[in-house]
Amino acid sequence: MTHWRIKLSLILNYFVFAILLNSVGTVILQVQNNYGVSESSASVLEAFKDLTIALVSFLIASYITRIGYKRAMLFALALVTLACLLMPQVPAFWTTKLLFAATGAGFALIKVSVFATIGLITNDANEHASFMNFLESFFMIGVLSGYFLFSAFVDDKNPQSTSWLTTYYVLAGISLIAFLLLLSTSIDESGVRHEATKSFADDLGDMLRLAILPVVLVFIFTAFVYVLMEQGIMSWLPTFNSKILKLPVSLSIQMASILAASTAAGRFLAGVLLNRISWYWLLMICLVVSAGLVLLALPLAASVDGSNVTGWGDAPVAAFVFPLIGLCIAPIYPAINSAILSSLPLRQHGPMAGLIVIFSALGGTTGSIITGHVFEAYGGQTAFYFSLIPIGLLLLLITIFHRMQQKTGREVKLVSGVGGH
Repeated sequence: MTHWRIKLSLILNYFVFAILLNSVGTVILQVQNNYGVSESSASVLEAFKDLTIALVSFLIASYITRIGYKRAMLFALALVTLACLLMPQVPAFWTTKLLFAATGAGFALIKVSVFATIGLITNDANEHASFMNFLESFFMIGVLSGYFLFSAFVDDKNPQSTSWLTTYYVLAGISLIAFLLLLSTSIDESGVRHEATKSFADDLGDMLRLAILPVVLVFIFTAFVYVLMEQGIMSWLPTFNSKILKLPVSLSIQMASILAASTAAGRFLAGVLLNRISWYWLLMICLVVSAGLVLLALPLAASVDGSNVTGWGDAPVAAFVFPLIGLCIAPIYPAINSAILSSLPLRQHGPMAGLIVIFSALGGTTGSIITGHVFEAYGGQTAFYFSLIPIGLLLLLITIFHRMQQKTGREVKLVSGVGGH
């Protein structure tokens, strides 16, 4: 297999970052148990991850080809390896913040470099699409694996135990293997060196000129609201399972994997359905069903006492029903991203991608912080009832966005939903 070492390294890169990026919900629960951190204080962990992703993505847009894709990825892997090793050695809330800042910075470097490197190691469009889908599938496998990996090291009998931090030795080992594989593999980047012609000011100007277009402004707000909702739910679901449903900590983390699994399934199904139904009507149906699931699942959770629950078999129905919201909201993000990119000329895809990364990161941070504060002040049920507000906003915003697109005279045909942020 040609380039097998670099391909395996890219897969491992995505795998380990998928676990780290999506461990925020698990870590939010554990820092409350271990370090006596309040819900509102714990909510800032999302900001350390997302704001760093946004800032680093913005700063490296012009210079990544000058730095070199391989060098950028090696730096990212070395950074998260050291951060993972520090976590169990210095168990404290500040090291947790440092870990997510390092993860955010590393993922910004990895995402840009990996996407560019795929073009260097594949021979045609079919091979490129095939490996891209394979890579994205491993990202979702990483998300699912993370819940079970962390829960394996949780001590349910002693909630204050820091045994869960042992997980970071495993993650450091995976990162180190990916680093060594990449280090021992040569990548010919000579073909893209000459493309680094734009200055930072030029890139910033392109983004600002694009951002003031009315259809782009509506899109930006739509993406922001969606990620605000998604991350608010995803980051606080383990805490909801533990504090509201009274499930054991390890089971609370494991059952949060239902949300990741249903999201993956939702994107796969959307890829099939979008060949038969308008993307706009699919998203409208998904949002209405999402609101229905919220109104169904949260009353079920009101009278639950899962203190005697020991495993999946005797978990309350609410623990299974609410995470199914992922099945409905999954198609929204990739669909709107595909719609806006398909509406723009190729020369504007780069600046638009930058805007997507930045405002998605800001939305994720805002959603987690708002949910954390509402969770602390009014309880978990009220915090999750608040998801009805962004659902209502999305119904309005996507309708406006769709109508603005129609006025341009373009019919956008969407392709299958490999997405995420």
